[in-house]
Amino acid sequence: MDNIFTRIKNSISADMHQLLDRKEEKNPIAALNNYLRQSEQEKEKVKKLLQRHYKLKDEFTQEFIVAEEQATKRKRQADIAKMANEEELYNYAMKEFEEYAQRAKRMKLARENTTEQIEQLETKYKEMSHKLKDMHLRRMELMGRENVARTNEEINRVLHGNGENAYNRFQELEDFIDRIEQKVNKAYYASTFDQKIADLERDIDFQAQKNNENTM
Repeated sequence: MDNIFTRIKNSISADMHQLLDRKEEKNPIAALNNYLRQSEQEKEKVKKLLQRHYKLKDEFTQEFIVAEEQATKRKRQADIAKMANEEELYNYAMKEFEEYAQRAKRMKLARENTTEQIEQLETKYKEMSHKLKDMHLRRMELMGRENVARTNEEINRVLHGNGENAYNRFQELEDFIDRIEQKVNKAYYASTFDQKIADLERDIDFQAQKNNENTM
């Protein structure tokens, strides 16, 4: 039964990896964003572990202080009982002293181990933070290159593509601009025609008048 479930799990896992691979090929930026989100989640887990270890270290430190104080207290009381030849009190105080001393020893060792683990987690957390920052920057660079590539591809497709539709659109646009230009030129010529004739007529009258004056 376990083998069946294992095969099913492996089959599902393989299908998921194939799906992610196809998705990555189709849209690498989206796949990268997904990986970044997962990495951020892992980073948060390490951060929570760090916070938990800091709390444990404080608790171990507090327990160590209490146990050490109690061990010192019981040792002093045992010395007093011994000086007074109170064997029963002495034995009780020494038993308590040994228990507190062992507890203090355990708490000290636990605190040292926790401190070492904190240092390791902090190193790992810093490494993850730097790697994530680098991945974010690389994603920005990749997005920039992808945008340039897509823009160039679109421009080349429109300007140099073999598609008849693209050519027809540009041909229609050029024809449309030519028609507008002809209409504007015609309207401009028509609007200035009367003024040009009037200017010519005035020049002719002026020249005729000048010629008459010269003949007198």
